[in-house]
Amino acid sequence: MFSLSKRIGIDLGTANSLVWLAGRGIVANEPTVVAVKIDDGQVIEVGNAAKEMLGKTPGNIRASRPMRDGVIADYRVTEAMLRYFIQRVCGRVFLFKPEVMICVPAGVTQVERRAVLDATLASGAKTAYLIDEPLAAAIGAKLPIAAASGNMIIDIGGGSAEAAVISLGGVVVHKSVRVAGNKLDEAIINYMKRRHNLIIGETTAEEVKKRIGSATVLPVEETMEVKGRDSVTGLPRAVVVSSTEITEAIRAVLTQIVGAAKGVLEQTPPELASDIIDKGIVMSGGTSVLRNFDRFMTELTGVPCHVAEEPLLCVVRGTGVAIENLDLYKKSVSRR
Repeated sequence: MFSLSKRIGIDLGTANSLVWLAGRGIVANEPTVVAVKIDDGQVIEVGNAAKEMLGKTPGNIRASRPMRDGVIADYRVTEAMLRYFIQRVCGRVFLFKPEVMICVPAGVTQVERRAVLDATLASGAKTAYLIDEPLAAAIGAKLPIAAASGNMIIDIGGGSAEAAVISLGGVVVHKSVRVAGNKLDEAIINYMKRRHNLIIGETTAEEVKKRIGSATVLPVEETMEVKGRDSVTGLPRAVVVSSTEITEAIRAVLTQIVGAAKGVLEQTPPELASDIIDKGIVMSGGTSVLRNFDRFMTELTGVPCHVAEEPLLCVVRGTGVAIENLDLYKKSVSRR
């Protein structure tokens, strides 16, 4: 059926937002950060430009993340950000309003779901659809979700980790923990303050995690110089941190994430559990690329785990496939 209105899929993540345009694929991939003027609430920057302002703004501007733990924390700013993405795809003036599908964590409440639908419609969409994040991730990871066999996926983003078992095109069991990449950054910030009396920001913590972070102790230790402010003297200072220290700092958070996977495995019907042991657990989302996380997960669950191809893009790709084939996925999405 030919439609004049565009179909857009949005992965509205806590850390990054990705936009899929039907027929074209991924058209935007930017940090979920918005800079607004405090006095009149006017949006100044969205995405990469706003992220560069984090922790560096003057008193009259606030750069913040409108999504927290996978759900809307600031409704007005989220609406402005969605409008920015829709206008970026459709142009500033568009004759036909687009159909927009957004993915949400499977564990969110009805109120949180309604907030996403309302924000999407208010930002210029004709129809708003919602799809559960683990289902979108499974479609994007090319898992055979329509088959009568169990497929398990754990999507670990910036704000939440979602584990789910999917069979016959629907979510059978799911568990969501609001612990993911951002909590790893927090753990590094707290460790640096406690152990080295050094105060560092979110961006520095993220850089440390990416460069020397590992879920298991590395055979050859790596080091990195970290700059921050001394919590005693208040003066700038640099310290050298090892990968083993960072592994120790983030272990408790990683164990909580693995707990979500264990919780799902405990509730999985035995017939589907045997399929999962054969196929293993698929990991997607930005935090799944942390070094050796798949090995750590395999050790703690006893089930083989592997990271999906292009894990950062699984959810948006799945959302895009679902909006392009709405008739196939009608049962799995809610609309407004």
